[in-house]
Amino acid sequence: MAVFPDQGAAINSAQTRWSSLGGQRLISLTKDYPHQLVIDKQLAKAGAVCRRGQVVKLLETQIALVEPYEGIAVIPSFGMRACRNRKVTMSTLIDSVVNLDFYQICNRGSRLSEGAQEFSGFLKTYIANWAGTSSI
Repeated sequence: MAVFPDQGAAINSAQTRWSSLGGQRLISLTKDYPHQLVIDKQLAKAGAVCRRGQVVKLLETQIALVEPYEGIAVIPSFGMRACRNRKVTMSTLIDSVVNLDFYQICNRGSRLSEGAQEFSGFLKTYIANWAGTSSI
């Protein structure tokens, strides 16, 4: 999903092409997020060169920065819930659909055990490598 500053509707019925994102200021997540690697690959595949905006660590922060016109964001569809109370407009990206099957949910207020952190790091690296070499 592409997330734009408020355009008068929560979801834009007009779909967006990856290539049309070129020239936009992109608020992105850090490179260690597997879906950010996939997003960067899709933008390159579409020939869309975006101006780099802020790089953040949380999806909610990314969306919050779109609201005051700091740029646009590309988020996974599971991030739609985080947009519902924001003054942003979402649009479906059409040139290709990207599927990502790993979701990690954790409490931001507590740390994972050392073993859980190690396993999580392994999964993120594995998925990032898989996403970078797969034909999406």
